[in-house]
Amino acid sequence: MVAVRNAITSPWSNGQTEGQITKLKLIKRQMYGRAKIDLLQARLVGAT
Repeated sequence: MVAVRNAITSPWSNGQTEGQITKLKLIKRQMYGRAKIDLLQARLVGAT
């Protein structure tokens, strides 16, 4: 209950963080089974 109250009354949002996580998950889904870690790292650096 305290967490819900704090989320409603707090002036801060975690929207920016959630957006970055969503973008990362999308890239990981797109790259699944296609490449090694080198290409995934290059893709992540290019996406930010």
